[in-house]
Amino acid sequence: MSRRLFLIFASAWLVATGAVPARAEQTRSIVAYDDVRIDLIAEGAGPLVVLLPSRGRGSLDFDTIAAGIAQTGFRVLRPQPRGVGESRGPMTGLTLHDFARDMAAVIRREGGGPAVMVGHAFGNWVARMTAVDYPDLVRGVVIVAAAAKAYPNGFEGARELSEAVRKAGDSRLPDEERLKYLRKAFFASGNDPSVWLTGWYHEVDEMQFAAGRATKQSEWWSAGNVPLLDLQAADDPFKPRTMMNEIRDEFGDRATVVVIANASHALIPEQPAAVIEAIVAWMRKLTPRS
Repeated sequence: MSRRLFLIFASAWLVATGAVPARAEQTRSIVAYDDVRIDLIAEGAGPLVVLLPSRGRGSLDFDTIAAGIAQTGFRVLRPQPRGVGESRGPMTGLTLHDFARDMAAVIRREGGGPAVMVGHAFGNWVARMTAVDYPDLVRGVVIVAAAAKAYPNGFEGARELSEAVRKAGDSRLPDEERLKYLRKAFFASGNDPSVWLTGWYHEVDEMQFAAGRATKQSEWWSAGNVPLLDLQAADDPFKPRTMMNEIRDEFGDRATVVVIANASHALIPEQPAAVIEAIVAWMRKLTPRS
């Protein structure tokens, strides 16, 4: 028997005997209110966890970590941003408060939580806005690969990083050029950036960029008063090491900082196992809320 077949049979046996839990059944549904329809991917059972992707990308980025978190005893929700999948709604004249309202509708449809909001890059803005606007629906926020609150004086490269983000998701450019920008802004040395050549949504990126600009940072930055996990990538150019403790310094014991090695701003596709472990360990320490 080949090694590959042996591993397949061994994995099936472990699942069948309960030594390794089978992947939770995944469902797809629509959460609707007013003129908004949110395409919701859900799996697992237990306390609610909501996963929010980075700017211009969809919730399929979370396939691996959604399955991993669900297997540890949580119900994992992945609402697609407006403009991705079957999610629909106005895409101009928005602020982060509108996206927080979308999240509130999802959590309420699932019983009201309260939920842990996990936001990757731009997604953490929406997660924190939801915690501010709907404190009864949120019990914690995980900030994944967030940029610094403000770059330190003398920081060079902000303009180059902004350009790299824009060009990394521009499908009109040759793949080799895009890979260069993906390495610069998103992936640590030795990690494969090609996994992010697809999965970009230009209109969604424009919508989210405009909504972010239309909302003052002071409106969402605090995330209300819930516990925070600041999950950082050791090689993230958007988070200079001099700013590593800024969340802890500002919010004290409310905040926990965990740094994951060999990862950059993408983080989740680079080190999914470490991300799952850090998030689940932190959530298990949260005081239950009903």
